[in-house]
Amino acid sequence: MEQWKIDPVHSEINFRVKHLVVSTVTGTFAKFDASIEANKDDFSDAKFSFEADVNSISTKNEQRDGHLKSLDFFDAANHPKMTFVSKSVKKLSDFELQVVGDLAMRGVTKEISMNVIYNGTVAGLGGAKVAGFEVKGKVNRFDFGLQWNALTEAGGVMVSNEVRIEILAEFAKVRSAAKAA
Repeated sequence: MEQWKIDPVHSEINFRVKHLVVSTVTGTFAKFDASIEANKDDFSDAKFSFEADVNSISTKNEQRDGHLKSLDFFDAANHPKMTFVSKSVKKLSDFELQVVGDLAMRGVTKEISMNVIYNGTVAGLGGAKVAGFEVKGKVNRFDFGLQWNALTEAGGVMVSNEVRIEILAEFAKVRSAAKAA
């Protein structure tokens, strides 16, 4: 089984949510980790795992970030990590995968499906193998206990329940100790 580790310098974890129904607020998680185990070169048998530090959330607004970390949303003091572990991978085409797994946040675990584009594998610096992926999906934040909301004067909601996720990830193949020696 080949091991792959995310390169955080060349990767990003992003999300988007509708605000006041008409605009979109974006955010990122600055601290995260991920790994892949796979035997096949096309990653169709891969096991993906991911972890994000909820306290590293950034929407470019300190007040909003503080609110997102609070009990109203992520409750970061009691649930500092968000995790995903894949359960199955379905190959849709040469470069498309559907990955199903368990997403856990705020003490709730739910099965979700993510669409993954495999951008290929190349030789990186020093000849190490590097693989690139684009991951997209969406979740209903209410399913995970992120229930806070407010109504506007016009009767619309302040924050949509649907959150779109986008992960742009570069993974480096882990060299085994036997091969490195």
